[in-house]
Amino acid sequence: MNNEKNHFSSLLGKMIVTKEGKRLGFVRDITFETVSGELISLIVKEPTIYTKNLNLERIKTNDLLIPYSAIIAIGDFVIVSEEDLV
Repeated sequence: MNNEKNHFSSLLGKMIVTKEGKRLGFVRDITFETVSGELISLIVKEPTIYTKNLNLERIKTNDLLIPYSAIIAIGDFVIVSEEDLV
């Protein structure tokens, strides 16, 4: 992933897709390290049925998390590597 900075608000509501084009849901929120500002994961809203086939971590609110390490690119969509989610 390139080192361009994205503002937090620009990520909210973006569709999350795999590099194969499978829709996973939308960005509800992010988790990050408060000291460094490093992004840890994306919180998924409106997850699609396809997410049931993936090994995604859930938080107390039953929301799904997509780890930062799976993100390939951020543009009109957030593109993730499915191999890093299984």
